[in-house]
This record gives sequence, C-alpha cells and structure tokens, in this order.
Amino acid sequence: MNKMFNISEVSKLLDLIDPVTKKPQNHILRYWEKEFSQIKPKIINKRRYYSPKQIEIVKLIKFLLKNEQITIAGVKKLMNLKLNQLDDSNKFSLKEKYYKLILKDKSKSLLEKINRIRNYGKKNSS
Repeated sequence: MNKMFNISEVSKLLDLIDPVTKKPQNHILRYWEKEFSQIKPKIINKRRYYSPKQIEIVKLIKFLLKNEQITIAGVKKLMNLKLNQLDDSNKFSLKEKYYKLILKDKSKSLLEKINRIRNYGKKNSS
C-alpha cells in the first residue's frame, strides 16, 4: 500500500511555506484542487490525503505555474492535453524542463549529504 501524505506534509514537500510564520500554505493546495480536476486527494475523516501519484501531479502544476509562469488557464489547457503522456520524448518540452529541475534538486540534496558525511569523518579522525 502506498503511503498517503496529509495536506501539510504536501505543502512542506512543495515548499509552500509562509516566509513569515513558517506555516504550510495549505490554502494554495485547496485552491489548486478546485481549479484542476487532476488533483483528487482522498478525504478521510474530513482530512485530505495525497498519494505519491497525486503529489507528482501537484508538483508538475506548481512547476508550470511558478517556474514557467504559465497562467492557471494555460496550465489547465496543458493538463487537459494529457501533458503527462505527450511530451516525454521532446527534448525541449515543458516536462523535460520539469524533470531537469527534479534531477537538479536531488543532485543538490545528495551533494549536501555527501559533504555532511565527509565533514563528519574529518571531525572524528583527529
């Protein structure tokens, strides 16, 4: 069974955090849920839970809105064109840019972990 994530966990994963209060901006996800029919969290005991597949859809929507600065209407059109199935092979596609961003973030995270391990080894080798 896939792990389900609550709305606050998803907000944190997507870095939808209020810069002042440091609280998750769950209202953004609730708004996107109303705007995009592709976002369908499970409602259990009046709480929203997102599957990993749903999180990927939300990440793609966030990327198109924030990074590519496409309007909500434009993203709706792209999502209705089945963007997830269309442009995997096109080198200059939006999805290619999205995957590049994900790889860049994962690489950065791995480098940080490697450096922490490296620095930890230096401290203990005295």
